Amino acid sequence: MTSNGVISEENFLQNGEVDIENDEVNGNIGEDEMVTSLDSPSKEIRLVHKAKRFHRQNSGEGKPGNGVLPNIKPNNNKSVIRGLKNSRNSRDGLGRGLAKKGGAGGKGTWGAPGDELFEDGSCRDAKDPNYDSDSQDEYVVDSVEPEMTQEEFLKVVEPVLLEYFENGDTFEVEQTLRDHVGVKEKRAKVLELAVNLALDRKATQREMTSVLISDLYGKFLLQKDISLGFDDMLNSLADLTIDTPDAPQIMGQFIARAVADDCLAPKFISSYKGKVECPHKQAALDKAELLLSRKHGIVRLDNIWGTGGGIRPVKFLIKQMVLLLKELLSSGDIPEATRCLQDLEVPHFHHELVYEATVMILEDSTERAAHRMCDFLKSLAQSMIITPEQMAVGFRRVFDSMPDICLDVPNAYNLLERFVTMCHRDKVVSSDVFQELPLRGRKRFVSEGDGGRIKPTVLS
Repeated sequence: MTSNGVISEENFLQNGEVDIENDEVNGNIGEDEMVTSLDSPSKEIRLVHKAKRFHRQNSGEGKPGNGVLPNIKPNNNKSVIRGLKNSRNSRDGLGRGLAKKGGAGGKGTWGAPGDELFEDGSCRDAKDPNYDSDSQDEYVVDSVEPEMTQEEFLKVVEPVLLEYFENGDTFEVEQTLRDHVGVKEKRAKVLELAVNLALDRKATQREMTSVLISDLYGKFLLQKDISLGFDDMLNSLADLTIDTPDAPQIMGQFIARAVADDCLAPKFISSYKGKVECPHKQAALDKAELLLSRKHGIVRLDNIWGTGGGIRPVKFLIKQMVLLLKELLSSGDIPEATRCLQDLEVPHFHHELVYEATVMILEDSTERAAHRMCDFLKSLAQSMIITPEQMAVGFRRVFDSMPDICLDVPNAYNLLERFVTMCHRDKVVSSDVFQELPLRGRKRFVSEGDGGRIKPTVLS
């Protein structure tokens, strides 16, 4: 220590404390020594400087906790400043004083100390520079099909079944279901969803559902899948009856039809005897057993849903259309006639209705009938019950049949021109169809032709 009270650099320790001789500890001087030094001026008084310690602060200017270095003399504390600058500890004062990322972060860092102990030295990536094909063990990579959730199943299968109700192509349904991964594990759910959709629809869709089950049997559906699907449907009959009161009877018909198509074993019904507590479930099984026990029951089950839609004979459909058109002309009830047309479920045969309606107007030859029929066709065209294509086909059929119609109705061309003009005004027919309207040639007078000269007979 110098006479001016400056402590030499050799007395600094690593923690910033000062090494004081004669029993000074951490900058404290004994009371006896202090008194003696004051009483005897000849003895040199030792000045003790308190060691500077850096504390973390959360706020305040010029403090290390705020990201500002403390006021340290640069000559004697360059190493301290350098240590603060390169420190990995958090400088905001909010951390725990630990190194960032556990000491594993930073440029050129390969990981935390000790990570090399857990390396097995193997590399399975063929593109890695350390890859060695000779040191690799044989392993088998197996493909795993993810399990499809209920939401994904409905999103995939339901549109396929709804499209089938429109086109009736069972082969397309089979191919589509095979292409989707995960549907094979839920084949029983496919039958359950198809029957559920058919419960809320008409007999035509129920017949199509039975045909679909029969066509998919052996190709996509197995007998155990059909049994499991009907088991689930029977167990949920109590909930289905809330929305569809006649669900037990319909379910019994589906089971009986599946047995008749050899898709379901007859013992399926007998296996439930004495084990059923739900009355709805028992009603469905009783209905199926009753249908199968009738005389020639297997043959009768082919038409259990009746004949509807395109399955009906053409003559029957024509007769029904003529009856509803006659009722329309007598009552003028357009909504009732529309309902009767939709009940026939033959949208591909609506051109026959247009043809029969036009011929009926030509035979009736009254203004009242023409206006009522035009209003009916206008209503069907606006609601798109009859498409423009079907409407055009129906009128073109009338145009082609005019030579035969004129034999029964001599003024058919005039009546047809008046009715088609009325329909074109109400936008029932398009301009292209209106331009195809045939006009009967007028009988020529003698003065307009060759003067009545008789042409010579051509000798053969």
